[in-house]
Amino acid sequence: MSRFTVWTRTVVSRMRGTNRDAGAGFVEYAGLMIIIAGIFTLIDSLGLDGLISTAILNAVTDVIGG
Repeated sequence: MSRFTVWTRTVVSRMRGTNRDAGAGFVEYAGLMIIIAGIFTLIDSLGLDGLISTAILNAVTDVIGG
């Protein structure tokens, strides 16, 4: 068998096999954590944390009528 045939069979088996998504969960989770950390860093660096806290407090106060 040529190397190309072996490579083709390996790729096809990984695309159609039972373990085709093995390891994908960790990569997706890590990517999500990086995005969330970036959002929190952006909010903190722009000084929006106080503004967001006040908006949430006002919304909760409006809902509970306090």
